[in-house]
Amino acid sequence: MSEHPNLPPMTAAMRMVLDQMARAGRPRMHSLSAPMARAGYELGSGVLDVPKAELTEVRDLELPTRDGARLRARLYRPRSSVLPTLLYYHGGGFVIGSVDSHDALCRQLALRSDCAVVSLDYRLAPEHRFPTAVHDAWDALSWLRQNAPSLGLAADRLAVGGDSAGGTLAAVSALHARDQSWPLALQLLFYPGTAGHFDTPSHQAYTQGLVLDRPILNWFREHYAAEAEWLDWRAAPSRAADHAGLAPVWMGLAELDPLYSEGIDYADQLRAAGVPVELEVYRGVTHEFIKMGRVVPEAHQAHADAAAALQRALHS
Repeated sequence: MSEHPNLPPMTAAMRMVLDQMARAGRPRMHSLSAPMARAGYELGSGVLDVPKAELTEVRDLELPTRDGARLRARLYRPRSSVLPTLLYYHGGGFVIGSVDSHDALCRQLALRSDCAVVSLDYRLAPEHRFPTAVHDAWDALSWLRQNAPSLGLAADRLAVGGDSAGGTLAAVSALHARDQSWPLALQLLFYPGTAGHFDTPSHQAYTQGLVLDRPILNWFREHYAAEAEWLDWRAAPSRAADHAGLAPVWMGLAELDPLYSEGIDYADQLRAAGVPVELEVYRGVTHEFIKMGRVVPEAHQAHADAAAALQRALHS
């Protein structure tokens, strides 16, 4: 993407990342099959990420679902104690991403917040289209709430979180929890998709040349849900009839991101409904920046800010 005089400037580190991606000449994600795109994302997921922090415990779990499937999850524990917990849903447009691709990030959140993190491998599209991921996300939260004590976790101090599509799932799970009168301490949302449409100002400004742009967004959208299903609040949580009574929100947005405007709009919508919202905007960086901590300093700041929000919400 060439710099535009009317758009916010990009940081030098972020520009270097995009230049390196362009020079690598790899096929764009939307030109690949879903399995090929997943494999490529997994291979590259650790290249720019921070080193994996050592924790007291990291182990895989298996969680049940309503239709009999078993989902992999990973528990991260920073110390041997009964800890509050963040249930984390990875990003990837509902098509790519995994517990493994977001391993370094979840380790950072656990280490910096002094909270346990459970990261979920929900099922992906197009093999499992909407609303399977929504059901998996809710089933995992229900299971964690019931089984936290057996894992040495505090069932009464739970938060949900995620990045991008995972942020969407976290927001939807928080709506489900509100409807069930289940208290959550926090929604931790990194640049969530909330609107279900692509006509916001940032969608119109950032159509090509970024980590996430219009061709890739269209590819994700078509793989995940039929056009009419994007009117469902479980695909676009801003469409929920009522947002009152939801858990407090910490939201971190990338300034140079097609999802930026809908994040701002969702924060305003939640505040209007009386939901406490803490919003951080990271200037000059793109979508996915939180997984670029080797070269993008703003990733470290976002990790620290998110962890501090978790600590305030779960340890108070």
